[in-house]
Amino acid sequence: MYDLKQVILVRTDIKMSKGKTAAQVAHAAVEAVFNCNKKLVSNWRSTGMRKITLAVESESDLHRFNELAIENDLATGLIKDAGHTELAPGTFTCLAIGPGPVVKIDKITGHLKNL
Repeated sequence: MYDLKQVILVRTDIKMSKGKTAAQVAHAAVEAVFNCNKKLVSNWRSTGMRKITLAVESESDLHRFNELAIENDLATGLIKDAGHTELAPGTFTCLAIGPGPVVKIDKITGHLKNL
């Protein structure tokens, strides 16, 4: 078995409270799991469900990383806010990539800084 993880990319160019950020990260993490192979999810769960939050600077970054992840056969969860609380409707906030092999995910996001 290989090392598995999930990363969640969070935009730093928009203002979200800590609670809003936490909710958006959770939405992204769950969405990516729903889009992932069940056996891979099971293996990831059995090894502690490693998750890391990373910072990105813009909406275009989220879309670029989403495309790269899909091109590399990784599950994603791109979150667009409904606009009921702090943000305008349709604001893209977070992107989860994986769970997937650490090696594949790090090729895409390894240079990003922790949130």
